[in-house]
Amino acid sequence: MRILRFVARRLLQLIPVLLGVVVLTFLLVRVLPGDPIRTILGPNATAADEAAARARFGLDKPLWRQFVDYLGGLVTGDFGTSIQSGQSVGGEMALRIGPTMELVVLAVAIAVVIATVVGLWSARHANRAGDHGIRVLALIGNSMPEFWLGLVLILVGYAGLGWFPAPSGRVDPDTDLTPITGADALDALLTGNMPALTSALWHLALPVLTLVIVIVAPLLRSVRASALEVLRSEPYAAAEAHGLPGRLLRRGYLVRATLVRLPSLAALVFGFAIGSTVLIEYVYSWQGFGQWALRGLLYRDYPVVQASVLVIALCYVVVFLIADVVHAMLDPRVRI
Repeated sequence: MRILRFVARRLLQLIPVLLGVVVLTFLLVRVLPGDPIRTILGPNATAADEAAARARFGLDKPLWRQFVDYLGGLVTGDFGTSIQSGQSVGGEMALRIGPTMELVVLAVAIAVVIATVVGLWSARHANRAGDHGIRVLALIGNSMPEFWLGLVLILVGYAGLGWFPAPSGRVDPDTDLTPITGADALDALLTGNMPALTSALWHLALPVLTLVIVIVAPLLRSVRASALEVLRSEPYAAAEAHGLPGRLLRRGYLVRATLVRLPSLAALVFGFAIGSTVLIEYVYSWQGFGQWALRGLLYRDYPVVQASVLVIALCYVVVFLIADVVHAMLDPRVRI
C-alpha cells in the first residue's frame, strides 16, 4: 500500500515536469534557425503559397495562441499535424515507437543481465587476468561510436559471413505479418506467425548487438565497483568470518547489495539508449522513432519535434519511477 501511495504521488509530480518540458520545447523549437514552411515549399513558392501553408498549420496565429491550441490538443490526445507529411503526428508516432521500444527494451534487458553476471564474476576475481581482460573490453566498448560499430557489424555479419539479413528493414516482406503494436517480433508472437517471428529476430540481432555493446560497458563497470565495495565491507567480512556458506554469502550479501545501485543506472542507460537509437536506426534502416524524430528536426517540423521530446521525457520519468520502486524493494533502508 505504501508503494502504491508513492507511485500515485510521483505520477502527480509528472504533471508540472511534463508541462515544463512542453513549454520549453515549444519555445526552443521556434528559436532554431530555419523556416519549416520555406523548407517544405521550396525556394520557388510564392507569397500566396506560403500564406496558405501557414494558415493551414496555424503558424499565422500569434505565438500565445499557437501554444494554447497545442496545449488544448495535448489534453485531448492530439499532437497536431506534421508539416512535412500532412499526417497526424499521433498516428505516425504510433507506428514508429513500437519498433524503437522493442529494440531498446531488448537491448537494455540483455545488457543488464550480462553486466550483472560478468561484473560480479570480475569483482570476485579482481586483479586477475580475467578481470583485467574484462576491464579492457569494457573500456573499448565504451569508446566505440555506435554508428561505426553498426557499420563494422554489417560488414562482418552480413557482407562478410552472410549470417544476418541485409540492413534494409525489420522483417521480410513475404512473411504476411499483421501489425498490432508496431513491434514486429511481438506482433509475430501475438499472432502466432512463426516465420515472421524468426525473420524479425534475425533482423533484430545486429541492431540489438550494436546497442548492447555500447551500453553494457558503463553498467558492467558500475556493477563491478559496487561488488568490490561489498566484498571489502565490514558486514561481508563479519558474515564470512562466521563461517556462512559461500552460496549464502553470494546470494544474501553480495548479489543483493550489489544490485541496489543497478536500477538507477539502468534507468540512465535506458534514456541514453533511446538517444543512441537515432544513429543505429539510420545505419540499419530501422524506420523507428529516433529516425522519425531526427527527420522532423532536420525539416524543422514543429509538431514532430515537440511530440518526440515529450515522449522521450515521459519515458525518462516513468523509467526512473520504476527504478525507484525496484530500489526500495531491494534496499530496506529506503523509505518511500
